[in-house]
Amino acid sequence: MTYLAKLGELTLKKSNIKDFEKRLVQNTRLYLESVNAKVSLIAGRLYIECDEASAPAVEFTLNHLIGITGWAKATVCEKNIEAISRAAYDCAVIAKANGAKSFKIETRRPDKSFPMNSYEVNCEAAGQIDDEKLLAVDVHNPDAVINVEIRERCFVYCNQNTGCRGLPVGSSGNGLLLLSGGLDSPVAGYRMMRRGMNIDCVYFHSYPYTSEEAQKKVETLAEKIALYGIGTHLHIIPFTEVQMKIKEKAPQPWTTLMLRVCMMKAVNQLVKKIKADCVITGESLGQVASQTVENMRVTEDACDLPLLRPLVGMDKEEIVDTANFIDTYETSILPYEDCCVLFSPRHPVLRGTVEESHEIFASLGVDDLITKAVETREVKKFHVRNLVAQKYGTKPLEDFIR
Repeated sequence: MTYLAKLGELTLKKSNIKDFEKRLVQNTRLYLESVNAKVSLIAGRLYIECDEASAPAVEFTLNHLIGITGWAKATVCEKNIEAISRAAYDCAVIAKANGAKSFKIETRRPDKSFPMNSYEVNCEAAGQIDDEKLLAVDVHNPDAVINVEIRERCFVYCNQNTGCRGLPVGSSGNGLLLLSGGLDSPVAGYRMMRRGMNIDCVYFHSYPYTSEEAQKKVETLAEKIALYGIGTHLHIIPFTEVQMKIKEKAPQPWTTLMLRVCMMKAVNQLVKKIKADCVITGESLGQVASQTVENMRVTEDACDLPLLRPLVGMDKEEIVDTANFIDTYETSILPYEDCCVLFSPRHPVLRGTVEESHEIFASLGVDDLITKAVETREVKKFHVRNLVAQKYGTKPLEDFIR
Protein backbone atom coordinates (compact mmCIF):
# COMPACT_ATOMS: atom_id res chain seq x y z
CA MET A 1 0.00 0.00 0.00
CA THR A 2 1.19 3.51 -0.81
CA TYR A 3 0.02 6.75 0.78
CA LEU A 4 0.91 10.12 -0.71
CA ALA A 5 0.81 13.41 1.22
CA LYS A 6 1.21 16.96 -0.05
CA LEU A 7 3.47 19.28 1.91
CA GLY A 8 2.18 22.50 3.40
CA GLU A 9 3.68 25.96 3.68
CA LEU A 10 7.16 24.59 4.30
CA THR A 11 7.46 24.43 0.49
CA LEU A 12 7.69 28.25 0.60
CA LYS A 13 10.96 28.04 2.52
CA LYS A 14 14.13 28.66 0.56
CA SER A 15 17.66 27.91 1.73
CA ASN A 16 16.50 26.04 4.85
CA ILE A 17 13.72 23.98 3.28
CA LYS A 18 15.76 20.78 3.75
CA ASP A 19 15.68 21.31 7.53
CA PHE A 20 11.88 21.50 7.51
CA GLU A 21 11.58 18.46 5.25
CA LYS A 22 13.94 16.48 7.47
CA ARG A 23 11.87 17.40 10.52
CA LEU A 24 8.65 16.29 8.81
CA VAL A 25 10.13 12.91 7.91
CA GLN A 26 11.49 12.45 11.45
CA ASN A 27 8.09 13.25 12.94
CA THR A 28 6.33 10.81 10.62
CA ARG A 29 8.75 8.05 11.54
CA LEU A 30 8.18 8.72 15.25
CA TYR A 31 4.46 8.08 14.78
CA LEU A 32 5.17 4.86 12.90
CA GLU A 33 8.00 3.32 14.96
CA SER A 34 5.75 0.49 16.11
CA VAL A 35 4.42 -0.54 12.67
CA ASN A 36 5.84 -1.83 9.41
CA ALA A 37 6.06 1.27 7.26
CA LYS A 38 8.64 3.01 5.07
CA VAL A 39 8.69 6.82 4.97
CA SER A 40 10.31 8.93 2.24
CA LEU A 41 10.08 12.47 0.91
CA ILE A 42 10.79 13.17 -2.75
CA ALA A 43 10.19 16.39 -4.72
CA GLY A 44 7.52 17.91 -2.50
CA ARG A 45 5.63 14.70 -1.72
CA LEU A 46 5.71 12.56 1.42
CA TYR A 47 5.31 8.84 0.74
CA ILE A 48 4.45 6.09 3.19
CA GLU A 49 4.53 2.47 2.04
CA CYS A 50 3.12 -0.19 4.35
CA ASP A 51 1.41 -3.55 4.55
CA GLU A 52 -2.34 -3.87 5.02
CA ALA A 53 -2.07 -4.49 8.77
CA SER A 54 -0.28 -1.16 9.23
CA ALA A 55 -2.77 0.90 7.18
CA PRO A 56 -4.90 2.03 10.19
CA ALA A 57 -1.79 3.40 11.95
CA VAL A 58 -0.66 5.18 8.78
CA GLU A 59 -4.06 6.81 8.27
CA PHE A 60 -4.17 7.84 11.95
CA THR A 61 -0.72 9.39 11.50
CA LEU A 62 -1.68 11.35 8.40
CA ASN A 63 -4.80 12.67 10.13
CA HIS A 64 -2.67 14.03 13.00
CA LEU A 65 0.59 14.94 11.26
CA ILE A 66 1.19 18.69 11.22
CA GLY A 67 2.94 19.96 8.09
CA ILE A 68 0.85 18.40 5.31
CA THR A 69 -2.13 19.93 3.48
CA GLY A 70 -3.72 16.69 2.34
CA TRP A 71 -3.19 12.96 1.81
CA ALA A 72 -4.60 10.04 -0.11
CA LYS A 73 -4.20 6.33 -0.61
CA ALA A 74 -2.67 6.03 -4.08
CA THR A 75 -2.41 3.39 -6.76
CA VAL A 76 1.13 3.07 -8.12
CA CYS A 77 1.10 2.07 -11.78
CA GLU A 78 3.45 1.84 -14.75
CA LYS A 79 4.27 5.06 -16.55
CA ASN A 80 2.19 4.49 -19.65
CA ILE A 81 -1.25 5.73 -20.61
CA GLU A 82 -2.83 2.26 -20.61
CA ALA A 83 -1.89 1.62 -16.99
CA ILE A 84 -2.94 5.15 -15.98
CA SER A 85 -6.33 4.71 -17.66
CA ARG A 86 -6.95 1.41 -15.87
CA ALA A 87 -6.08 2.95 -12.51
CA ALA A 88 -8.31 5.97 -13.20
CA TYR A 89 -11.20 3.66 -14.13
CA ASP A 90 -10.76 1.73 -10.87
CA CYS A 91 -10.91 5.03 -8.97
CA ALA A 92 -14.11 5.96 -10.80
CA VAL A 93 -15.72 2.64 -9.82
CA ILE A 94 -14.95 3.34 -6.16
CA ALA A 95 -16.19 6.93 -6.46
CA LYS A 96 -19.48 5.78 -7.97
CA ALA A 97 -19.93 3.22 -5.18
CA ASN A 98 -19.51 6.14 -2.74
CA GLY A 99 -22.29 8.13 -4.45
CA ALA A 100 -20.41 10.22 -7.02
CA LYS A 101 -22.21 11.00 -10.28
CA SER A 102 -19.66 13.21 -12.01
CA PHE A 103 -15.87 13.41 -12.26
CA LYS A 104 -12.88 15.08 -13.78
CA ILE A 105 -9.23 14.11 -14.06
CA GLU A 106 -6.38 16.39 -13.00
CA THR A 107 -2.87 15.50 -14.09
CA ARG A 108 0.44 16.81 -12.80
CA ARG A 109 3.49 15.90 -14.86
CA PRO A 110 6.73 16.83 -13.08
CA ASP A 111 8.43 14.19 -15.25
CA LYS A 112 8.56 16.14 -18.51
CA SER A 113 10.04 13.14 -20.32
CA PHE A 114 6.59 11.54 -20.34
CA PRO A 115 5.45 11.69 -24.00
CA MET A 116 1.98 13.16 -23.36
CA ASN A 117 1.17 16.53 -21.79
CA SER A 118 -1.26 16.92 -18.90
CA TYR A 119 -4.27 17.77 -21.08
CA GLU A 120 -3.69 14.74 -23.26
CA VAL A 121 -3.43 12.47 -20.21
CA ASN A 122 -6.68 13.91 -18.85
CA CYS A 123 -8.51 13.16 -22.10
CA GLU A 124 -7.13 9.67 -22.58
CA ALA A 125 -7.56 8.58 -18.95
CA ALA A 126 -11.18 9.77 -18.93
CA GLY A 127 -12.02 7.88 -22.12
CA GLN A 128 -13.24 4.54 -20.79
CA ILE A 129 -15.07 6.16 -17.86
CA ASP A 130 -16.97 8.45 -20.22
CA ASP A 131 -17.53 5.82 -22.92
CA GLU A 132 -19.17 3.45 -20.48
CA LYS A 133 -21.20 6.27 -18.90
CA LEU A 134 -19.83 5.24 -15.51
CA LEU A 135 -19.68 8.89 -14.42
CA ALA A 136 -20.49 12.13 -16.24
CA VAL A 137 -17.67 14.53 -17.04
CA ASP A 138 -17.91 17.81 -15.12
CA VAL A 139 -14.77 19.94 -15.17
CA HIS A 140 -16.27 22.75 -13.07
CA ASN A 141 -17.99 21.12 -10.09
CA PRO A 142 -17.35 17.36 -10.10
CA ASP A 143 -18.35 15.00 -7.32
CA ALA A 144 -15.00 13.20 -7.66
CA VAL A 145 -11.58 14.44 -8.75
CA ILE A 146 -9.24 11.70 -9.96
CA ASN A 147 -5.65 12.84 -9.60
CA VAL A 148 -2.78 11.59 -11.75
CA GLU A 149 0.80 12.46 -10.79
CA ILE A 150 3.57 11.43 -13.16
CA ARG A 151 6.79 11.62 -11.19
CA GLU A 152 9.62 9.13 -10.65
CA ARG A 153 6.67 6.74 -10.51
CA CYS A 154 3.05 7.23 -11.54
CA PHE A 155 0.40 7.74 -8.82
CA VAL A 156 -3.37 7.75 -9.30
CA TYR A 157 -5.71 8.61 -6.44
CA CYS A 158 -9.12 10.00 -5.51
CA ASN A 159 -10.89 11.13 -2.33
CA GLN A 160 -8.10 13.30 -0.98
CA ASN A 161 -8.26 13.90 2.78
CA THR A 162 -7.54 17.28 4.39
CA GLY A 163 -4.35 17.58 6.47
CA CYS A 164 -3.55 19.74 9.49
CA ARG A 165 -1.36 22.15 7.46
CA GLY A 166 1.22 24.31 9.27
CA LEU A 167 4.92 23.74 9.92
CA PRO A 168 6.40 20.48 11.25
CA VAL A 169 6.41 20.33 15.04
CA GLY A 170 9.89 20.99 16.37
CA SER A 171 10.88 23.56 13.77
CA SER A 172 10.00 26.66 15.85
CA GLY A 173 11.36 26.24 19.36
CA ASN A 174 9.77 25.19 22.65
CA GLY A 175 6.74 26.63 24.42
CA LEU A 176 5.10 26.08 27.81
CA LEU A 177 1.30 25.96 27.65
CA LEU A 178 -0.87 26.84 30.64
CA LEU A 179 -3.33 23.95 30.30
CA SER A 180 -6.59 24.18 32.22
CA GLY A 181 -9.62 21.96 31.88
CA GLY A 182 -11.45 24.43 29.64
CA LEU A 183 -12.02 24.73 25.91
CA ASP A 184 -9.45 27.39 25.14
CA SER A 185 -6.03 26.20 26.26
CA PRO A 186 -5.90 22.92 24.28
CA VAL A 187 -6.84 24.85 21.14
CA ALA A 188 -4.13 27.42 21.90
CA GLY A 189 -1.57 24.62 22.22
CA TYR A 190 -2.68 23.04 18.94
CA ARG A 191 -2.45 26.35 17.09
CA MET A 192 1.12 26.86 18.28
CA MET A 193 2.01 23.29 17.31
CA ARG A 194 0.81 24.20 13.82
CA ARG A 195 3.40 26.98 13.85
CA GLY A 196 6.07 24.32 14.42
CA MET A 197 6.43 24.63 18.18
CA ASN A 198 7.16 21.84 20.65
CA ILE A 199 4.75 22.15 23.58
CA ASP A 200 5.06 21.18 27.22
CA CYS A 201 2.10 21.81 29.54
CA VAL A 202 1.63 23.05 33.09
CA TYR A 203 -1.50 22.56 35.18
CA PHE A 204 -2.15 24.19 38.57
CA HIS A 205 -4.06 21.84 40.87
CA SER A 206 -5.74 22.95 44.10
CA TYR A 207 -6.72 19.73 45.83
CA PRO A 208 -9.14 19.27 47.61
CA TYR A 209 -10.85 22.34 46.14
CA THR A 210 -10.36 20.86 42.70
CA SER A 211 -11.08 17.15 42.41
CA GLU A 212 -8.97 14.27 41.17
CA GLU A 213 -11.45 14.05 38.28
CA ALA A 214 -10.45 17.58 37.27
CA GLN A 215 -6.81 16.50 37.10
CA LYS A 216 -7.69 13.36 35.12
CA LYS A 217 -9.58 15.60 32.69
CA VAL A 218 -6.47 17.71 32.12
CA GLU A 219 -4.33 14.60 31.68
CA THR A 220 -6.75 13.42 28.97
CA LEU A 221 -6.48 16.80 27.23
CA ALA A 222 -2.68 16.61 27.38
CA GLU A 223 -2.80 13.16 25.78
CA LYS A 224 -5.10 14.38 23.00
CA ILE A 225 -2.90 17.32 22.04
CA ALA A 226 0.19 15.08 22.29
CA LEU A 227 -1.24 13.17 19.33
CA TYR A 228 -0.62 16.27 17.19
CA GLY A 229 2.56 17.47 18.82
CA ILE A 230 4.65 14.25 18.83
CA GLY A 231 4.52 14.29 22.63
CA THR A 232 4.30 16.47 25.71
CA HIS A 233 5.21 16.58 29.39
CA LEU A 234 2.45 17.67 31.77
CA HIS A 235 3.76 19.44 34.88
CA ILE A 236 1.16 19.30 37.67
CA ILE A 237 1.87 22.01 40.25
CA PRO A 238 0.10 21.82 43.64
CA PHE A 239 -1.17 25.37 44.17
CA THR A 240 -3.57 25.07 47.11
CA GLU A 241 -1.39 26.90 49.64
CA VAL A 242 -0.72 29.75 47.24
CA GLN A 243 -4.39 30.07 46.41
CA MET A 244 -5.46 30.10 50.04
CA LYS A 245 -2.95 32.86 50.76
CA ILE A 246 -4.39 34.88 47.88
CA LYS A 247 -7.92 34.37 49.22
CA GLU A 248 -6.77 35.45 52.68
CA LYS A 249 -4.73 38.54 51.79
CA ALA A 250 -5.66 39.88 48.35
CA PRO A 251 -8.53 42.34 47.84
CA GLN A 252 -11.49 40.23 46.71
CA PRO A 253 -11.86 41.85 43.25
CA TRP A 254 -8.21 40.99 42.60
CA THR A 255 -8.22 37.29 43.54
CA THR A 256 -8.49 35.88 40.00
CA LEU A 257 -6.01 38.33 38.52
CA MET A 258 -3.58 37.79 41.38
CA LEU A 259 -3.87 34.03 40.89
CA ARG A 260 -2.76 34.53 37.28
CA VAL A 261 0.15 36.67 38.47
CA CYS A 262 1.23 33.93 40.87
CA MET A 263 0.93 31.35 38.12
CA MET A 264 3.26 33.43 35.98
CA LYS A 265 5.73 33.66 38.84
CA ALA A 266 5.70 29.86 39.06
CA VAL A 267 6.03 29.59 35.28
CA ASN A 268 9.10 31.85 35.41
CA GLN A 269 10.82 29.23 37.57
CA LEU A 270 9.59 26.26 35.53
CA VAL A 271 10.70 27.56 32.13
CA LYS A 272 14.29 27.73 33.36
CA LYS A 273 14.17 24.06 34.29
CA ILE A 274 12.67 22.85 30.99
CA LYS A 275 14.39 25.44 28.73
CA ALA A 276 11.22 26.85 27.15
CA ASP A 277 11.43 29.85 24.81
CA CYS A 278 7.96 31.29 25.47
CA VAL A 279 4.74 30.91 27.46
CA ILE A 280 1.36 30.19 25.82
CA THR A 281 -2.11 30.88 27.21
CA GLY A 282 -5.65 30.40 25.92
CA GLU A 283 -6.69 34.00 26.55
CA SER A 284 -9.13 35.64 24.13
CA LEU A 285 -9.62 39.39 24.32
CA GLY A 286 -12.70 40.36 26.30
CA GLN A 287 -13.89 36.80 26.88
CA VAL A 288 -13.81 37.05 30.70
CA ALA A 289 -12.94 39.75 33.21
CA SER A 290 -9.29 38.73 33.51
CA GLN A 291 -8.87 39.09 29.74
CA THR A 292 -9.41 42.80 29.25
CA VAL A 293 -6.48 44.64 27.67
CA GLU A 294 -5.55 46.17 31.01
CA ASN A 295 -5.66 42.86 32.89
CA MET A 296 -3.75 41.10 30.13
CA ARG A 297 -1.03 43.70 30.61
CA VAL A 298 -0.88 42.87 34.33
CA THR A 299 -0.50 39.16 33.53
CA GLU A 300 2.14 39.79 30.89
CA ASP A 301 4.14 42.02 33.22
CA ALA A 302 4.56 39.06 35.59
CA CYS A 303 5.98 36.81 32.85
CA ASP A 304 9.71 36.87 32.10
CA LEU A 305 9.44 35.27 28.62
CA PRO A 306 7.39 36.27 25.57
CA LEU A 307 3.73 35.54 26.31
CA LEU A 308 1.88 34.21 23.26
CA ARG A 309 -1.93 34.29 22.99
CA PRO A 310 -2.87 32.49 19.75
CA LEU A 311 -6.62 32.83 20.45
CA VAL A 312 -6.61 36.53 21.27
CA GLY A 313 -8.71 37.53 18.24
CA MET A 314 -10.91 34.42 18.03
CA ASP A 315 -14.52 34.16 19.17
CA LYS A 316 -15.98 31.20 21.06
CA GLU A 317 -17.54 29.62 17.98
CA GLU A 318 -14.18 29.49 16.20
CA ILE A 319 -12.57 27.98 19.29
CA VAL A 320 -15.31 25.35 19.62
CA ASP A 321 -14.90 24.41 15.94
CA THR A 322 -11.20 23.74 16.46
CA ALA A 323 -11.84 21.88 19.72
CA ASN A 324 -14.19 19.57 17.84
CA PHE A 325 -11.60 19.07 15.09
CA ILE A 326 -8.87 18.01 17.54
CA ASP A 327 -11.32 15.96 19.65
CA THR A 328 -10.92 17.95 22.89
CA TYR A 329 -14.43 19.46 23.04
CA GLU A 330 -16.24 16.60 24.80
CA THR A 331 -13.47 16.33 27.40
CA SER A 332 -13.28 20.08 27.99
CA ILE A 333 -17.01 20.39 28.77
CA LEU A 334 -16.94 17.71 31.47
CA PRO A 335 -18.28 19.36 34.68
CA TYR A 336 -15.08 19.42 36.74
CA GLU A 337 -14.07 22.96 37.68
CA ASP A 338 -10.50 24.25 37.67
CA CYS A 339 -8.95 26.41 40.37
CA CYS A 340 -9.59 29.68 38.48
CA VAL A 341 -13.35 29.15 38.49
CA LEU A 342 -13.75 28.02 42.10
CA PHE A 343 -12.25 31.16 43.65
CA SER A 344 -13.66 33.73 41.21
CA PRO A 345 -14.91 36.93 42.90
CA ARG A 346 -18.44 38.15 42.25
CA HIS A 347 -17.19 41.53 41.02
CA PRO A 348 -13.66 41.12 39.60
CA VAL A 349 -11.41 44.03 38.77
CA LEU A 350 -11.74 44.91 35.08
CA ARG A 351 -8.93 47.39 34.59
CA GLY A 352 -6.10 46.50 36.90
CA THR A 353 -2.82 48.37 36.76
CA VAL A 354 0.69 46.98 36.84
CA GLU A 355 1.62 49.26 39.72
CA GLU A 356 -1.25 48.09 41.91
CA SER A 357 -0.54 44.44 41.03
CA HIS A 358 3.05 44.89 42.26
CA GLU A 359 1.83 46.25 45.59
CA ILE A 360 -0.74 43.51 46.13
CA PHE A 361 1.66 40.72 45.16
CA ALA A 362 4.32 42.05 47.54
CA SER A 363 1.75 41.99 50.38
CA LEU A 364 0.93 38.31 49.85
CA GLY A 365 4.32 36.90 50.88
CA VAL A 366 3.95 33.85 48.62
CA ASP A 367 7.40 33.65 47.01
CA ASP A 368 8.51 30.68 49.11
CA LEU A 369 5.16 28.92 48.61
CA ILE A 370 5.48 29.31 44.84
CA THR A 371 9.00 27.89 44.86
CA LYS A 372 7.85 24.97 47.01
CA ALA A 373 4.96 24.28 44.60
CA VAL A 374 7.25 24.20 41.57
CA GLU A 375 9.79 21.95 43.31
CA THR A 376 7.11 19.43 44.35
CA ARG A 377 5.38 19.23 40.98
CA GLU A 378 4.44 15.90 39.39
CA VAL A 379 5.42 15.25 35.77
CA LYS A 380 3.48 12.98 33.41
CA LYS A 381 4.84 12.08 29.97
CA PHE A 382 2.83 11.46 26.82
CA HIS A 383 4.56 10.41 23.60
CA VAL A 384 2.81 9.69 20.32
CA ARG A 385 4.94 6.64 19.52
CA ASN A 386 3.68 4.99 22.72
CA LEU A 387 0.08 6.00 22.08
CA VAL A 388 0.19 4.65 18.51
CA ALA A 389 1.98 1.49 19.66
CA GLN A 390 -0.74 0.78 22.22
CA LYS A 391 -3.54 1.20 19.67
CA TYR A 392 -2.08 0.08 16.33
CA GLY A 393 1.36 -1.41 16.94
CA THR A 394 2.43 -4.45 14.92
CA LYS A 395 5.81 -4.70 16.68
CA PRO A 396 6.42 -5.68 20.35
CA LEU A 397 4.90 -3.01 22.58
CA GLU A 398 7.72 -3.05 25.16
CA ASP A 399 10.11 -1.64 22.56
CA PHE A 400 8.25 1.69 22.62
CA ILE A 401 6.86 2.12 26.14
CA ARG A 402 9.83 3.67 27.85
